[in-house]
Amino acid sequence: MGEIQRLPGFNVANHLEKRQLLIVINCVAALSIFFFGYDQGMMGGVNNAKDYIDLMGFGYVDPDTQEPIVTDSLLQGGIVSVYYLGTLVGCLGGGWCGDKMGRIKSIAIGAVWAIVGAALQCTAQNKDWMICARLVNGIGTGILNAIIPVWATETAEHTSRGQFIAIEFTLNIFGVVVAYWLSYGLSFIDNGTSAFRWRFPIAFQIIPLLLLLAIVWFFPESPRWLVKAGRDDEAQYVLRRLRGSTGDNALRADREYQDIRNISELEKRESTKNSYLHMLFGIGSGELHTGRRVQLVVWLQILQEWVGIAGVTVYAPTIFRIAGFDTDKSQWISGLNNIFYMFATLICVFTLDRIGRRWTLYWGAIGQGIAMFLAAAFSRLGQDARDVGNISLANSYGAAAASFVFIFTSVFGATWLTVPWLYPAEIFPLQVRAKGNAWGVVGWSIGNGWLTLLCPVMFNAIGENTLHIFGAANFLSLVVVWAFYPESNQRTLEEMDLLFASPSPFAWEAEKTFARLKAERPDLIGAGNGKGVGGQGTEEGESAESA
Repeated sequence: MGEIQRLPGFNVANHLEKRQLLIVINCVAALSIFFFGYDQGMMGGVNNAKDYIDLMGFGYVDPDTQEPIVTDSLLQGGIVSVYYLGTLVGCLGGGWCGDKMGRIKSIAIGAVWAIVGAALQCTAQNKDWMICARLVNGIGTGILNAIIPVWATETAEHTSRGQFIAIEFTLNIFGVVVAYWLSYGLSFIDNGTSAFRWRFPIAFQIIPLLLLLAIVWFFPESPRWLVKAGRDDEAQYVLRRLRGSTGDNALRADREYQDIRNISELEKRESTKNSYLHMLFGIGSGELHTGRRVQLVVWLQILQEWVGIAGVTVYAPTIFRIAGFDTDKSQWISGLNNIFYMFATLICVFTLDRIGRRWTLYWGAIGQGIAMFLAAAFSRLGQDARDVGNISLANSYGAAAASFVFIFTSVFGATWLTVPWLYPAEIFPLQVRAKGNAWGVVGWSIGNGWLTLLCPVMFNAIGENTLHIFGAANFLSLVVVWAFYPESNQRTLEEMDLLFASPSPFAWEAEKTFARLKAERPDLIGAGNGKGVGGQGTEEGESAESA
């Protein structure tokens, strides 16, 4: 097993093993994901704070109805969306750091950036200050989002990767819930006019970030990155602590280690250029087809936003106001919707590793598309009924529209929330896995930034028809996923190179090539075989094709 009998200093891997170690690793990962959710959900409440609206100068609060009136929707959306420019920059830096310096150091760097950004935001004195602070905060979030899913997937077993990531995203939506209800509660202080209403929620996110920064140093580095960095004894030790250090478990850990080593060596030979530009265009990646994988993860994240969640998460009160509810009730219902959203994510914990990534996206897109179309239709009917003075009927239609928004967010939480974050962390070669996952965050940043900027404009211009656009995007995504996204479920990270070895971009061709290469090179498969699932010989795939 090598000479290392324990890691230096205090490290939880010296004291815990197997499932206990995996659980605490995922608790730390969930802390970062909680911050991510909180940071996103926070701006929904901040955008309704009178002091914030006045200070930033994008509108005013009606003195009679207490409803926020936005006079400059581009400025309001711009302050929100500049954060996603930061995440785009941060994820690229985080991916580079993650592959160069390791997962643990990169997480710490991301936490520091995010702390600085949060401190700048909560002390902002004008719109320019706030825009710069949002940018800095976004950089920190981008770094964390590029690294955390990779660290989690590289330590988890291939049979339960989806479950662990899904649990983390339950914490993500818990962050959204905490942000929302904290802002809602603070709206009652000084009749909602106090600066505390928006400054405190922004400052609150510093607490989980400080905790993350303090404890991450005591956790083990990814064994796969350790192999990539040539620290083989340490990698073997960490793998044995993750999988078990006695009997069959130790043998399984050794097989997994050997697969990782084989693949690392093959990738070094196969892939000659690993910069972001080379990855984007697939230059120098040979049979690894890295460029195709980049396109898949970028567009999956963009699709995730266009199915409608960007509008629902950030501008849910607007949707409920369209449905006929007053400002206070709209915000209350939005908060309740987030609670349903959080509990719905638990469905994914139990289904993602059973039915796979593709079927999760399929049923999610169908449910979300139907819900969006019906929410739009009932919103229109409610407005028409209100216009002719039939308030009772309008309220009934409004309740129906709200219920379909609830259904949409619940289905999204059970399906599309998790898969676009898990898939990029799974499918890339070890040599560029952090950079590859960063490309997924690039897609998320583009999709989210684009829509948070456009949503206020779209709702102002075409009202509930915005939801029809989201509904159509869901059904379009069905075809895209079916055609281009091969299944990664129950396959080891090392098998992914076999899965993407086909020269064709179509999913069915990927499966045929995968089966052929496994049959031709059974010697390349080890760690996954015990489960009856194709083993680890991913990168080996490349060599298999070359052979």
